[in-house]
Amino acid sequence: MKKKLLFLLILGLFILGGCGKVGEKDIIKDFSKKVNDSNAYYIEGTLEIVNNEDIYTYSVKVSYAEKDNYKVELNNTVNNHEQIILRNSDGVYVVTPRLNKSFKFQSDWPYNNSQVYLLGPLVDDINGDENRTFSKVDDGYTIVTSVNYPNNSKLVKQEILFDKDVNLKKVTVLDSDGNAQITMKFTKIDLSSKFNDDYFDLKNIIEVKEKESTNTDDNSDANTNNSDTNTNTNTNTNTNTNSGDGNTDDNAGNETKTEETSSIEDVVYPMYIPENTYLTNKEKVDKDNGERLILTFDGDNPFMLIEETVSYEEEHLIVPTYGELELMASTVAIVNDNSVSWIDNNIEYYVVSDKLSKQELLEIARSVSVLPVSK
Repeated sequence: MKKKLLFLLILGLFILGGCGKVGEKDIIKDFSKKVNDSNAYYIEGTLEIVNNEDIYTYSVKVSYAEKDNYKVELNNTVNNHEQIILRNSDGVYVVTPRLNKSFKFQSDWPYNNSQVYLLGPLVDDINGDENRTFSKVDDGYTIVTSVNYPNNSKLVKQEILFDKDVNLKKVTVLDSDGNAQITMKFTKIDLSSKFNDDYFDLKNIIEVKEKESTNTDDNSDANTNNSDTNTNTNTNTNTNTNSGDGNTDDNAGNETKTEETSSIEDVVYPMYIPENTYLTNKEKVDKDNGERLILTFDGDNPFMLIEETVSYEEEHLIVPTYGELELMASTVAIVNDNSVSWIDNNIEYYVVSDKLSKQELLEIARSVSVLPVSK
């Protein structure tokens, strides 16, 4: 009798353990199949990035279509500064509508590191981590995986939350102490979207943004009073087939061209300076349509911080660029072997050094964006 009870107990534990394991496989298989079977999808959500004691918030809209077409619209909710990351057959672009300017470069983005707002890379992270953990929570399931952020070593893992129907709800990227550094909350995911043939064309995007800017200038009061009429409907399939940028939300039409900034009124210093390195020179020079400020830091880890005014381009300007994308707290930066560059509040910043690594350059750059002026 005792042997029989012991056998039943072991069998029960085996069944319970097996059910948990099968549950994990089923959840992963279900999510992977949904994403892999989707030829096009559309996402809306809110992205929060922690930078020291500050939290920067973006409204995010993501469009994807097979054959490597991506469009990620990032709108900083503090200053309404919009940037668009675009990938199509011509290459990868960072588009800044406020300046009527795009930076173009050949890049592996978004496949060169983890991405919290893209479904394919999330599936790859889940399936590629043999040491992932799975747990059932009150409102669904969580999967914790390692992450790949080569330029930010403090980001070590991500917690992916699904509801009970295996719908993706939130991704949280954590540091080694378990503190949330990046959080993406998904408010809408449409896996059956359809887009016009020119939806991912740069020219079409620029034309749509110019039209929005013109409409805003002519009808700013009307857009403000009727913003509710511009929101997305629950079914995204039809709105995506409209000409141009069919997906609109409360922020649509609010992005206008930048006001000209001809002078640098406040000098912005980095909050982080490498050890045994100090400011040795500060020089301001005139440009044709503005100013450039050069801060030189010498010592064991020398670098330069350059700040210069930027202006709106009357005709859209495409700037060929070498480097990779890096999402900082308040903007999208371009990183290469010896520099980091980004645009914030109508000022273009460069951190340049022949000695520092990419991570060290980015640490300096991120400390610049800590200051309130760069929000």
